[in-house]
Amino acid sequence: SLSGTLSLARTNAFFMGGGKSLVNAYYRTAEKLGVTAFYEANVIHLELDGDAVRHIDYTHEGEAKRLAPKAVIVASGGFQADIDWLTRAWGPAAQNFLIRGTPYNRGVVLADLLEQDVQSVGDPTQCHAVAIDGRAPKYDGGIVTRLDCVPFSIVVNKDAERFYDEGEDVWPKRYAIWGRLVANQPDQVGYVIIDAKSLNLFMPSVFPPIKADTLEELADKMGLPAEKLRNTVESFNAACGDTSDFHPTELDGVATSGLTPPKTNWARPITEPPFYGYSLRTGVTFTYLGLKVDESAQCSTANGPIRNLWAAGETMAGSILGQGYLAGFGMAIGTVFGRIAGREAANYAN
Repeated sequence: SLSGTLSLARTNAFFMGGGKSLVNAYYRTAEKLGVTAFYEANVIHLELDGDAVRHIDYTHEGEAKRLAPKAVIVASGGFQADIDWLTRAWGPAAQNFLIRGTPYNRGVVLADLLEQDVQSVGDPTQCHAVAIDGRAPKYDGGIVTRLDCVPFSIVVNKDAERFYDEGEDVWPKRYAIWGRLVANQPDQVGYVIIDAKSLNLFMPSVFPPIKADTLEELADKMGLPAEKLRNTVESFNAACGDTSDFHPTELDGVATSGLTPPKTNWARPITEPPFYGYSLRTGVTFTYLGLKVDESAQCSTANGPIRNLWAAGETMAGSILGQGYLAGFGMAIGTVFGRIAGREAANYAN
């Protein structure tokens, strides 16, 4: 189903058994090394005194507890599941965002350290956000709610107006911009419109598309103004030219003419019933505001390095990438900086 989108063997690494197997391997290794893991242990506060973390306050099995650590690695992610924090950064639009992952990534440790003047990096309004199926749950929809139909469609807002070039580039290179594009539309929602000839050109969706025999019927089912949708589709169709060079797996230059915004590739008239539609919502993967680290993953205040505090993963994402997205970025910073931080913390503790 991914044939032609990119040469995946050259660009992607796959873990046998997926993320669960990866995490299980980590825990098996930790157990062999004598590491003890506390589950359901919520860190409340890291007490920073001068140039070191002196105490960690946490709850475990219903009891408040405290420990005095030799070394600390923070790997607790960003704040994407805290809708109130997202709203403070983005404004009221964030109330309509969906969170692709766990509801527990609320940035508690990140906020605690930032309040103690640990140096930060990254724009709080920057995040990895994609356009996902609008029917996805508020939290934990995961990767299966992603939709790959945009290049072969037109995308309209709730007023049935197009707002961006759907054919700008191959989807793996551009899908991460669509979360922000949808976030800027009224009610933070978009609508994909395709016809029968495009239905099998992308990975199947986890929820079936809305189906109708006419555009007017599709508009009614999707809550769109029918006449306006008809006009938008007809204007798009009229702007389409020769489609004989259409090639779904590469930039084909099959473009509209005289249309704003244009569609610069894969522009074929939407004419073949039945017609299909999807709703799109902004799905946030992770945020970029985080802890600033140096090349050894060490955190600092304005007075200098914190000698026993390191960070890894998405809690320091902004140290590496301030905006946009690179495929595999989250996995890379977790693995690379996790290893660096672990080495540095172990050396310090010993």
